[in-house]
Amino acid sequence: MIRRMLNLIIILVLLFGFYVLAMILFNWATDYRPGDTTAVQTKNQGIPIDTVAEKSFLIWNIGFGGLGEEMDFFYDGGKSVRPKKVLVEKYLEGIHSFLEGKKNLDFILLQEVDKRSKRSYRNNEVESISNIFENHSSAFAPNYKVKYIPIPFEKPLGGVLSGLLSLSKFQADEVTRYQFPGNFSFPKSLFFLDRCYLKMRYKLPDGKELIVINTHNSAYDDGSLKKIQMEYMRADILNEYQEGNYVIVGGDWNQCPPNFDCYKFKKAESPYEQRNIEEDYLPGWTWGYDSEVPTNRKLAKPYDPETTFTTVIDFYLCSPNIEITKIKTHDLDFAYSDHQPVELHVLLK
Repeated sequence: MIRRMLNLIIILVLLFGFYVLAMILFNWATDYRPGDTTAVQTKNQGIPIDTVAEKSFLIWNIGFGGLGEEMDFFYDGGKSVRPKKVLVEKYLEGIHSFLEGKKNLDFILLQEVDKRSKRSYRNNEVESISNIFENHSSAFAPNYKVKYIPIPFEKPLGGVLSGLLSLSKFQADEVTRYQFPGNFSFPKSLFFLDRCYLKMRYKLPDGKELIVINTHNSAYDDGSLKKIQMEYMRADILNEYQEGNYVIVGGDWNQCPPNFDCYKFKKAESPYEQRNIEEDYLPGWTWGYDSEVPTNRKLAKPYDPETTFTTVIDFYLCSPNIEITKIKTHDLDFAYSDHQPVELHVLLK
């Protein structure tokens, strides 16, 4: 009897080991390996851009249409892997409805937009959102492209294709996906995001260029990956500004702006460590954020306005030749995503 039990245990261990090895080999063979830079095709052309008029922007991490107020998430200390289908439908309806009211804005920069992923019930969010902005050009850059994510073991996340979606009223002269350097170690890197930013270049009538960047920096790291990414981006955008161009970066930075109190909205539930971007990251540049409304909530539990930890990690960075005329976070009480949209208006000096 004991021998049979031991044999069974050995067989189960071997089977589990084979499963783990098979998952590693499969994802290694199908791993998404983007180059340092990749040209991105745009859908629709948009209109020529001008220099004088005020420019308007919206950033929003839509949480793949699956992280609204009822949700917790296992990566963030919760238990849920994906929501029920009815919740995804509810969240996407709310996201679409809000975006419908922002069709007048010049630039829409979204993160965590799924394209037929299992976790969002194969909805093509890139297509449905692009259809709302039928007069905008659109560009999509994947940053999470994994054929099969086998965790958690009892309810695997499955296949994911997700990324950055940038929409604009104007015709871009060049759109490029920039792969951030650094990554998690093997084999963890096979199952995590390939972080990137999406750069759109617009030639202005005065000969200068407007550079618009949609970014989504690393989460769930000890800060070392963020530092590598920030150094890489700084060199790029500083070079653009020194060439005489206007530069605006917006998105989910997964860190707080310099000098902002990350714990300003601290509630009873606060087992999180938030870091700030260094104060001297780019002297003379302007960080655009609404300090009175949080943009992100943590997902250890469903959203509770009395206890959930919230902070600001979604914001803009503007070069010194840009004047911010308006910045506002739209407070949706995290009904449709674990992030809130942030609207920006600027003038090019």
